[in-house]
Amino acid sequence: MSRPPSPLRIGIAGAGHFGRYHALKVAAAERAVLVGIHDRDEERAQTIAWEAGTTHMPFEDLLAQCDALIVATPADTHHAIAAAALRAGKHVLVEKPIAATLEQADELAALAVEGGLVLQVGHLERYSAAYQAVAARTGPPLYIEATRIAPFKPRGTDVSVILDLMIHDLDLILALVDSGIESVDAVGAAVASEHEDIANARIRFTNGAVATITASRISPRTERRMRIFAQHTYLGVDFAARKLTVVGHGPGQPVPGLTGFATQEINWDDHDSLAAEHLAFVASVLDGAPVMVGAPAGRRALAAALAVGTAMADAKAKLTASGLIIPGDSPGAFAGGIAR
Repeated sequence: MSRPPSPLRIGIAGAGHFGRYHALKVAAAERAVLVGIHDRDEERAQTIAWEAGTTHMPFEDLLAQCDALIVATPADTHHAIAAAALRAGKHVLVEKPIAATLEQADELAALAVEGGLVLQVGHLERYSAAYQAVAARTGPPLYIEATRIAPFKPRGTDVSVILDLMIHDLDLILALVDSGIESVDAVGAAVASEHEDIANARIRFTNGAVATITASRISPRTERRMRIFAQHTYLGVDFAARKLTVVGHGPGQPVPGLTGFATQEINWDDHDSLAAEHLAFVASVLDGAPVMVGAPAGRRALAAALAVGTAMADAKAKLTASGLIIPGDSPGAFAGGIAR
C-alpha cells in the first residue's frame, strides 16, 4: 500500500483518560494532524475535542477522514475497532493489550500484513528513557525481579491488574529475555474490584531464565523497581527516582571483596515517552521505519498475561473444590496456581 502524504491525518477512538493524552500529543505534533475523536460518550468526546482543537464525529466519518487511527478504548473493544480500521485501509496504533484473546491478536496481525499497514501496540515503557538505559547495560538476564505497585484508582478496573499494570513489566521482561515461556506460577486476589487487584507471578523461560513480577493497584504508595541479574552484571532500577545502579566489570567504585567489579550509579533524563511512541508510529507510516513494538510483541505480552490469569484461575478452582475458598467471596477471594 502506498504511504500517505505528510502530515499524517490521525483519528482517535476513545476519549477516556489515555485518549485525552493521545489527542493532545497528536494536536501538538509536527508531522501529524488530528482530524477528529470518536467516543460513545459524546459529552466527554466533545470536551476532549474542544481541548485538542478538533471535533467529535461518528466512527464511520472518522475512518473516512483519517489515514491512521489510535485505539484508546476499553481493552475488550480493541479488536473490533482496530479490525474495522485495518479493513478500511487505515494504519493503527492500538493501546495495550493488543486484544482480548490470542485469536483476535492473530487476526489483527493478519489484517495488517494483508493490507500492507502499520500495526503498532502501545506498550509505552518500550519508548521510555528508562528502558533504553537498562537495555544498553545488561546482557542476557538470568533472573529478573520487578515490582509495580500503586494506590487504588477506579480507572482500569474493567480488567485485572495483570492486563492493567503487570503487562507493562511482562513486555519489558520478554524484550530483555527474548525466550519462550516454559511455566508460570501465579497468585492473586480481587480486593477492591471484581478482578484481581494484586498479583504475583513467577515465570520460567525455556532458556532457563526466571522472572518474578509483583503488581498491585491497592497499595498505599507508588513503587516501580526492577532488579536484573546477568552473568557478570547486576542492575538495580528505581524508575521513580530515575536511578540505575550497575555492578559489573566496568567504570565506577571498586566493590570490596569482588576483584574486578565496580559499582556505578547512573541517572537518566526522562523524555516524553508518549511523544516518542507517536513519533515512532508516524515514522513507520510515512517513512517505512521498522515498527518497534508491533503485533508479535503485543501478542507475546498478551500470551504471558493470559498465562498468569490461567494459572490463578486453575488454582482457584482447585482451592474452591477443596473447600479452602468459598464461592461468591470475591472481591477479596484468593487465587493461585501453576500453568505449564
